[in-house]
Amino acid sequence: MATTAQETTIGEQLKALIRLQYIDSKIDQIKKLRGDLPDEIRDLEDEKEGLETRLKKLEEESKQSEVDKKQAQLDIKEAEGLIKKYEEQQLQVRNNREYDALTKEIEAQKQRIADSERRIEELEAEMPVRESTVEEAKSRLGELDEVLKSKQADLKEVLEDTKHEQSDLEEIRAKAEEKVDDRYLRAYRRLRGRLRDGRAVVPLERGAAAGFAVPPQRQLEIRQRNRIVACEHTGRIIVDGAFYQETIGETAV
Repeated sequence: MATTAQETTIGEQLKALIRLQYIDSKIDQIKKLRGDLPDEIRDLEDEKEGLETRLKKLEEESKQSEVDKKQAQLDIKEAEGLIKKYEEQQLQVRNNREYDALTKEIEAQKQRIADSERRIEELEAEMPVRESTVEEAKSRLGELDEVLKSKQADLKEVLEDTKHEQSDLEEIRAKAEEKVDDRYLRAYRRLRGRLRDGRAVVPLERGAAAGFAVPPQRQLEIRQRNRIVACEHTGRIIVDGAFYQETIGETAV
């Protein structure tokens, strides 16, 4: 912070704070033009990313389902071949023990066929559900793309219209900030950060400031312009109304 800011009078500090507030309010107005567009765009982009991830997962599941189905079909074919082989071997056995052993192998292959057929049924039952989910996701993705493009275009237009004005204001703001003493600047920033409307410095008008009545004694102190007076209710810095308007009139932005 420049030394000059710390050497100025309270009146000059009040004037510097009024200028800074006026410039910040101008910047706030520009940002307000964007409205909720930046947040809406972020939400849409997040939803789009989530849908794309979901679609990718569904496609992977679909591919794996096809692999599993083909494997089950191969298992059935292999099991049928083994059953035929074991049945032919049963015709050539020499004792009951060999016959029973082959019978167990045949039963095992029949169970293998039953399990594979059941698996194929499960996979085929999952297919239409997955396809429906994919179609819904693709449809929503298409809608999102349209809305997203529209909102991005709106935001781009607003940014194009205001970027030069905001850039100029930011430069003026930086110079205005240099005129404010460190302790007052810290207080100003804290107020700006917690007040919804960002108005840390407000004028005294008709005995009130920012909607709150100001006691007569406090009004007198404010009009004297020789001390920083904070609102008892909000903490905002209150300045004389005429002084406020006079300072704004001198501020070229």
